[in-house]
This record gives sequence, structure tokens and C-alpha cells, in this order.
Amino acid sequence: MYIVLMELQADIGIGKLIKQRRVSIPLTLIELSRTSGVSQSHIGRIERGERLPSAHTLRKIAKPLGFIEEDLFMIAGFISHSSNDVGNAISKVNDNLKIDPFVASVLSKEPVEVQRAVIGILSLLKIIGRTTK
Repeated sequence: MYIVLMELQADIGIGKLIKQRRVSIPLTLIELSRTSGVSQSHIGRIERGERLPSAHTLRKIAKPLGFIEEDLFMIAGFISHSSNDVGNAISKVNDNLKIDPFVASVLSKEPVEVQRAVIGILSLLKIIGRTTK
């Protein structure tokens, strides 16, 4: 199970996504550590891809990073891969990101891994858009 989760992390780069989000907000490792209660060293290891974040850790860092917990769990691969669960999660993310219905319909035809990657990118773009205004 651990190896499968590590492969998922490598495929989607959850550590890179977390770092990109943290830097784009901007938050330092110290600030994220203080607000989340997760040690700086552990966050750093996650961002470098040296550690796989647990669901507990993801839950703690989701809010300070501006993620909805379920979205971060889906991106990290912790949400069930049944098509119904993924469809519901994608629908919820679409509502949160205000994705155009056409884009959402095209995205829904892509593999789950592609959906996660695109949603991660859209989430980052939304945050960047908020910080540049």
C-alpha cells in the first residue's frame, strides 16, 4: 500500500504542489508550520518528495494553504477511485473553481490522474490571481 501511495505522489507531485501553493500565497515554512502545527522539517521533506504526507498531515495544512480538505485528498490520491466518488469530487472542485461547463465536460472525459493535475493547476492559478489583485 505504501509503495502504491508513493507512486501516486510521484505521479502527481503532491509535494511540489504544496510548495507551489505555499510560495504563491506567500507563506514561509515557519509560517505554515505555526499555522498548521506540522513541523518545518516534515513539511520540507514532503515538499522535496522525501516523505508521503498522511491524511492527518494533509488535513492540518489544507486550510492554511487555501485548499478544501477533500480537494487536497483527491489530488493526493486519498479519495476513493470509484468513478462516482471522483465524479462528485470533480463536480465539487468545478463549483469551487468556477470552471466553465464546457471545460468541466472535457475534463470529465480525461483519466483521473489528468483531472487531478489540471485541478491542481487551476487551484494554483486561482490563488495567484487573488494575490496579484
